This record gives sequence, C-alpha cells and structure tokens, in this order.
Amino acid sequence: MPLSAEALSLIQAALDEDVGPGDFTTLWTVPEGRRAEARIVAKSPGVVAGSRIAAEVFRRLDPSLQVEVAAPDGTALEPGDLAMRVAGSARSILTAERTALNFMQRLSGVATVTRRYVQAVAGTGARVIDTRKTTPGMRALEKDAVLAGGGTNHRHGLHDMVMIKDNHIAAAGGITAAVDAVRARNDRGLAVEVETTNLEEVREALATGADRIMFDNMPPELMRQAVELVRAAGERRPETEASGGITLDTIRAAAETGVDLISVGALTHSAPALDLSLQLRALDG
Repeated sequence: MPLSAEALSLIQAALDEDVGPGDFTTLWTVPEGRRAEARIVAKSPGVVAGSRIAAEVFRRLDPSLQVEVAAPDGTALEPGDLAMRVAGSARSILTAERTALNFMQRLSGVATVTRRYVQAVAGTGARVIDTRKTTPGMRALEKDAVLAGGGTNHRHGLHDMVMIKDNHIAAAGGITAAVDAVRARNDRGLAVEVETTNLEEVREALATGADRIMFDNMPPELMRQAVELVRAAGERRPETEASGGITLDTIRAAAETGVDLISVGALTHSAPALDLSLQLRALDG
C-alpha cells in the first residue's frame, strides 16, 4: 500500500528542514560521482518500525538510489542485525542519512516499548492500546509503530470517537446528562466511552448504555469489582478499559482484573529512540 499524502508531505518537510539550501559538508568533501553502499544496522535490541518511511526519505531525495528493506516493520532485531541497505550516490546517501534515521529510530522506539507492554500482558486476554499523547504531526506514523509492536490503536483523534472524561462530565452536569446530550446529537454513529473513577460512576455509565467504560486510576481490587459489575450486564456489555499511570511494573496486575483494554500513554510520549546506525562504504575511488 502506498504511503499517504500526509506521510509524504511530512517526509518532504523533514528533508527541507534538514537540508535547507544545501548539505555543504557533503557537497564540499565528497566527489560528485562517488558511489557507495550503506547498511543500517541495530546497535541495541528492539523492534523495527518506520522502515517504509526511511526508505521513502532516500528515494525522495534521490530516486536513483537503490533501497532494500531487510527488516520490515514488526521485525525483532538484535545488535548487529541488518535493517536496510542503500546503494548509489554517496552524496545522496549522506544527505538523507539523518532524516531517515530520525524517523526510523523514533518509530522503532515506539514499537519496541509497545512490544514490551504487550509481552507483559501475554495470556491475560487484555489488549494494549495507545493514546493521543503523540508527537504533533506524527500521530499516524506513531500509531502505525504501535501496531508494529503488537499493540492496538485507540481513537485517532477527537473526531472518530466520543470520549466523555471528567471535565466533560463536570461541565455537562453528570455522566447521564453528558451521554444523553451526545445521544441527541450523534448523527455520525460514533462509539461512546465514559470515564469513571468509582463503582457508583460505573453503575451510572452502565445505565446509559455506553459502548466502553474507562476505569481511571483505579487500584486493581477496585478495578476487579468494576469489571464484575460490567460483566453482569451480559452479552451486550460495554468494553472495559484501564487507564491512568499504567507502567510495565503495574500493567500485569491491571490485565489480571479482566479488563479488555489497557491504554498506555508511555507507548508514544516516553519511548526512547532505538539505537540504529548507518555504515557507509565507498564503492569506487
């Protein structure tokens, strides 16, 4: 599937930002006709994401470059493993290097952190989902990286799901009032999620017929009781979501309460870049 227009525009903007009027270091040190081969390799263990984006960076800067993706998104790498090969103009490879690595390292970092969280809940049936705590302009790419790590996407933005949180509830006059107001206007058929913090709020959210109920910052024992309340609603029960301060140390306990989904902001807002390196070898001269 081709990259979206938004992704292509972001790639071009990143190249424009880095190259500006010219990569003068490369232009003044590397002979114009010099050919080279480069390898992008892992320097630390992790999960690849953004490989198609990085490949497009090279091709966008110089369509004559030959790019081979050796490790597609979702591939687990160990130090020294090959992720990508690029061959052609040495000048072009060097000029595109940092922009390509910036995308690939950032997105691979998101995928790597996601994989750790997914592994931490293995066997529980809970799914790890992302949030809107993303880098401005890179949300679609970072959410794709979450998928590469084995996670699941939450809503993409404010427009594709109704999420009634504490401040909406306070402004609307309560959970029931907020959901009723949505029902009266929801001509788009958007799913409705309600945030709750205690069992009384869970009962009220259940009575509204919400599609998903979030348990915000509930300790595991309280969350377990909330899950049992929702399950008692039968086959048409809403989905359940744990949220708020979830870490690798606490996610297993949250998953074992029986929740369907666990949202983790750290997948995107705190993921460290995966250490990748481009190693270049001149082919002539």
